[in-house]
Amino acid sequence: MKRIVLLTFSLLTLVSSQASAQDLMARQAPINAKLRAIDSVAIRQLHKVEMFENPAGELYPDWSNEFVGYSQMPPAEYRIDLRDFHMPCDSRVVNSHYGYRRQFGRPHYGTDIKVYVGDTIRAAFSGKVRIVKDQGYRKGYGKYVVIRHSNGLETVYGHLSKHLVKEGQVLRAGEPLGLGGSTGRSTGPHLHFETRLVGEKINPEKLFSFEAGDIRGDYYIYRRAGNSQLMAAHDVNNLPAVEKEVAESKAEESRNFQQQKMERTNRSLVYKVRSGDTLSKIAKKYGITIDRLCRLNNISRNKTLRPGQILKCS
Repeated sequence: MKRIVLLTFSLLTLVSSQASAQDLMARQAPINAKLRAIDSVAIRQLHKVEMFENPAGELYPDWSNEFVGYSQMPPAEYRIDLRDFHMPCDSRVVNSHYGYRRQFGRPHYGTDIKVYVGDTIRAAFSGKVRIVKDQGYRKGYGKYVVIRHSNGLETVYGHLSKHLVKEGQVLRAGEPLGLGGSTGRSTGPHLHFETRLVGEKINPEKLFSFEAGDIRGDYYIYRRAGNSQLMAAHDVNNLPAVEKEVAESKAEESRNFQQQKMERTNRSLVYKVRSGDTLSKIAKKYGITIDRLCRLNNISRNKTLRPGQILKCS
């Protein structure tokens, strides 16, 4: 009888222990899920800090503000993410293309975009300012800025009339860095815009359509031996979980940008003035400054508008 009682007690103890262990696991499960979520957020935050403190640190040997170029060999192949792109200026008129200039007997390593003195020049991608310099009267870039980006590119903005940033400053895509001008070796106001990978010059017009104000593909696969190519959006299902979230977020931003661009494109490029309209009201409607509206129509700010008048708005 004692043996039966002892065996029964042991079985009850074992069952109770297993139940307690299961209860403990059940209570811990949501905690573990929360910890994983916290870890995921922490990893993303750490990634953002590293991205801005030392953008593309795996590519570049140092952080120097002395020279635009590098003597280091670029990687044999590198994928450049272009989805964060923002037009460096409002103008979409290209004055001069990348390549050899017969009339000057020398190569041209960037794309010249028409701007007016004082036009806002913006960062093409998020990144960190590496160089803010003035090469002097009739020399080189004149006043210029170089920004290093986490996608591996460095962008150069030349012939500025004024700097608006300092070396080491972190900028988001689209934030102002300077004002358009004609400093340095320049024959008229324009933005000299370059794209480089570890000093290697890349034709900006292979990456962007300045006329459309957009990228030519989500990714640019750089190959040192040539045969570089553009690629469409990466299959995010093949990315690690944290990178997948970032990629999906960027893809959503890209879709929103495309939608906004389509809406802007579908708008009329001219406007017929109505009773009660002002320059301020029209400029706001088309997302441009009053000064730009005046320049487009060769009028002054105090111009009296008359109903039925046609204004250019792009």
